[in-house]
Amino acid sequence: MENTNEITREVYWNVGNNATTIGLMYFFTFLAMGLVVYLFYKRYKVYQLGRPLNRTDNLPQRVKYMLTNMMGQIRVKRNSRPGIAHSIFFWSFIVLFIGTLLVFIQADITNLLFDYVFLKGDFYKIYSLSLDIAGFVGIIMMTALFIRRFVFKPKNLITSRDDTIIHVLLYLILITGFLIEGVRMAATELITNPEWMIFSPIGMVIANMLSEVDSATLLLTHKILWWVHLFIVLAFFVVIPLTKLRHMFTITANYVFKDNGPTGKLVTLDMEDENIESFGASTVKDFTWKDIFDADACISCNRCEDICPANATGKPLSPMSVIHKIGDAAFNDPDRNLVEDIGQDAIWSCTTCRACEDICPSGNEHVSKIVDIRRNLVLMEGEFAGEEVMKAMDNVEVNGNPMGLALASRGDWAEGLDVAIMSDTIEILENPVDVLYYVGCYASFDARNQKIARNFVEICNASGVKVGILGKEEKCCGEPIRKMGNEYLYQELAKENIENLHKYKVLKIVTTCPHCFNTLNKDYRDLGLETEVEHYTVFLDRLEKQKRIPMEEKEFDCTYHDSCYLVRHNDIDSEPRSLLDSAGANIIEMAKSKKDTSCCGAGGGRILAEEHLGNKKINVDRVNMAQETGAPTLISNCPFCLTMFEDGIKMADCEDSLVVKDLSEIIVERLKKQQKDI
Repeated sequence: MENTNEITREVYWNVGNNATTIGLMYFFTFLAMGLVVYLFYKRYKVYQLGRPLNRTDNLPQRVKYMLTNMMGQIRVKRNSRPGIAHSIFFWSFIVLFIGTLLVFIQADITNLLFDYVFLKGDFYKIYSLSLDIAGFVGIIMMTALFIRRFVFKPKNLITSRDDTIIHVLLYLILITGFLIEGVRMAATELITNPEWMIFSPIGMVIANMLSEVDSATLLLTHKILWWVHLFIVLAFFVVIPLTKLRHMFTITANYVFKDNGPTGKLVTLDMEDENIESFGASTVKDFTWKDIFDADACISCNRCEDICPANATGKPLSPMSVIHKIGDAAFNDPDRNLVEDIGQDAIWSCTTCRACEDICPSGNEHVSKIVDIRRNLVLMEGEFAGEEVMKAMDNVEVNGNPMGLALASRGDWAEGLDVAIMSDTIEILENPVDVLYYVGCYASFDARNQKIARNFVEICNASGVKVGILGKEEKCCGEPIRKMGNEYLYQELAKENIENLHKYKVLKIVTTCPHCFNTLNKDYRDLGLETEVEHYTVFLDRLEKQKRIPMEEKEFDCTYHDSCYLVRHNDIDSEPRSLLDSAGANIIEMAKSKKDTSCCGAGGGRILAEEHLGNKKINVDRVNMAQETGAPTLISNCPFCLTMFEDGIKMADCEDSLVVKDLSEIIVERLKKQQKDI
């Protein structure tokens, strides 16, 4: 026998559990949902303006990533305070959604078809209390986000009409939901079962406030509020595809559509395809559908702009604006010239550090879009970032390095060292070396960076590792050239380098340049390189853990700079710190370190270009961060960073208080000390 005193509630109480009420409710609901589908379909047709791209391979892995990031709000929480507020609001809304879904299942399925009610007893107590808490927490988090956006708004945060509409609708949904509950309880539980009310604490407060209102007024008010609440909810759904609310679907989808390839790897163009009329991108139709879709996933949170080193130093680049302008063109003027719209100064300012992509809660991909526009400028228009960049490319084409120095002298730095020139060992049947050291242009020709190359060989010699180099057979890996848009020259260099690397059948390649490492380890794979590639910090850290490096620990204070192409492009941050720890370092971290590191300013081919724009230099800005730690030594692991920081220290006029050293110098100093003692 049914226990009539068991705690529960009638779903359609007062509004009428009849065909008229339910029929009208579903009529308007289906009408609204149909409109939502139609509006999203119109946007889908715009996405199709872009070129095809497969982002549905390995679907289980993609769905797992989506669920982890959506339910865990992992990317959102990277910006802690607003991110946590948004996350808590999201979780509260998930609870409210589940609660609404349970009401639907009971009212329109189990009770209607099987005369079964499950929202009762202890389960109903948990259900009711959970929804009240979730709704109350949702209002608090909404208020916190409202205050941040409309009262104490961060300097660069964009607030639009969309934000006002979203906040108003969400407030109305939550508030009318509580009012409906309070009015119902005032007319029922307050009179018949007041002990039940504790399981709906917010409703209980409202019900007690209405205790003096007569029954007829309560019934009429409840019925009006119920229908008003329904239409507000339906209006909320209808505006989803018309406002930033669409991010609920587009960001979720964007997590599924993420690039599962190696981080930061660029698409290799088929330069020999005669059917391709244009390389790179100048209009929306030159981009992929995913590039257009990113614009619909963008929520204008400004995180990418806030963290962009170019933007922070007054350059005209806004990664968010690039996304917006592609989207605006796609939906309003597909034939618009995006190069003119975005501006060449903005396009050339990017250092490809990937800070924007790493911080983006939407999973948008900014760097590839910028490089695609650069490709069009260079390959189709003959435009370059500056005369010095064009000269560097000419030098690379003629001499295999941007400095324009003689190719035959590329291995001269190794004179007197125990290092094999691979062309001299070609007659040896067995592999004559343990690793092939891909030196790179700066370590080959720049006097300061030649010291780093010599250090690496010295450390390997002390560790019993036989090292070989290509010498004059090595050419620039092409990374700066490629990031500056010259895909054709990059591929010519890459193919020649790969041919020489394969010729000697070495088992491992090690490089002291993160840019060479990233290019050989990822981009060269498309052109046929199969050999294992490591950055020297990872390679030496393994040797140190194997106790093969005869290094003496000696305490010193320093701050360590995470190279963008190590930490963001390749997730390498622990190995360099482990090496420094073994050397006796007390690392005083900068305000921006590890994944939040700031750029030295040389990435994206900017090492080849003069920095004319902005209110300060990117390298000086980073040097100032190092100064703030109070550490006397700034440690780097990249020839570009080393060069930029030495210049930055001079420009910042802090040569007396700060010195920059490569990590290899720290190790060699301790090798020399130990050998001297022996």
